[in-house]
Amino acid sequence: MQVCFLMAPFSRGFLPFFRKFLTRHPCRSAWGILSRFSGYATHQHQNQQRGPGAPLAASVDAHGGVTVGHLPADVTQAAFSELLRESVCVWRSEGHVAVWLRVPIWQSRLAETAAQQGFAFHHAVQDEAVLSLWMGDGESRLPNYATHQVGVAGAVVNQSNGKVLVVQDKNRAKNMWKFPGGLSNPSENIGDTAVREVFEETGVRSEFRSLLSIRQQHHHPGAFGNSDMYLICRLSPVTYEINFCRHECLRCEWMDLAELAKVSDAAPITSRIAKLLLYGLENGFESVDLSVEELPAVYTGLVYQIYHRKIPERYT
Repeated sequence: MQVCFLMAPFSRGFLPFFRKFLTRHPCRSAWGILSRFSGYATHQHQNQQRGPGAPLAASVDAHGGVTVGHLPADVTQAAFSELLRESVCVWRSEGHVAVWLRVPIWQSRLAETAAQQGFAFHHAVQDEAVLSLWMGDGESRLPNYATHQVGVAGAVVNQSNGKVLVVQDKNRAKNMWKFPGGLSNPSENIGDTAVREVFEETGVRSEFRSLLSIRQQHHHPGAFGNSDMYLICRLSPVTYEINFCRHECLRCEWMDLAELAKVSDAAPITSRIAKLLLYGLENGFESVDLSVEELPAVYTGLVYQIYHRKIPERYT
C-alpha cells in the first residue's frame, strides 16, 4: 500500500522508467531511491535542500552542469559521502553532464571524500578549492582553468616633446629599460590596469588612450606553466613629476622615443613599440591605435570591451 501511495502522483510510464533508472544508477536501495525520488519529482525544478536525504543544494548552469556552492556545516565525512552519492544519482537522472563542488579550506577533509567518488581538483583560489566531476559521454569536455595570465604595460607619451616614461626593474639579473606595468587584476579593464601600474611604479598620473600591441608567449617561467599575454597601452600624462617606487624600480625617467628605439639596454619589445610610437607621432596615432568600444554582451546586463582600428562612422 505504501508503494502504491508513493507512486500515485506518477504516470503509468513511471515504473518502466524507474526500473531503467535503478539499472543505470544503483544507489543504496530501491525503497531509498523511490522515497527520495517521489519527494524530489514534485519539486524537480527547485534547487534547495528538502530535508534529510535530499540532494545537495545546487544551481544549474547553461551548459548542463550543476554547482554546489555551500556544503552542510557540521556534516561528517561518512554522512557527506552518502549525501554526495545520492545527489550525483539524482543529477545523473536529470541529464546533467558535470558537477562543480566548491569546498572551503576549513572543510578540506570533504575533498578526500569527493575524490573517492571520482571528483578531481579543478582549481583553488585563496580559501576555496573547486572540484569537478564529468558525467557526460566520452572524455571530459570541461574547460581548463586559467590557461593564460595577462600582463599590461603603459607607454606614457608626452606628445609635446616626444618623450616616453620608462623604468628599470629592481632585482633583475639584467636591468633593461621597459614600460611600467604588471598583472591585471580580476574584473579590471586593461586600460585601468595600465593607469594603475604606471602610478604605482612611477608616481605619474595618466589617462588611457588606446591599445598598441599584444604579445603572446608560451612556457613563461613566471606563469606557473600557463601562457602569457602582454598588452601595451598608449597613455597620456596628466602629471609629469616622477616619484618612483624604490622597492620595484631601480631607475625611472622620461626618455626620447628616438633614443629608446636605438639603445642597447632596452628589451626588444620596448624598442619595437618605441618605433611604433615614433610612427604614430609622425603620421598621427590613428595609424597605430586600436581604439576601444563597449558593447552589450549576450548575457543579460553585462557588457564587454572590443579593441580595433577605428572605422568610418558610416560603417558603425
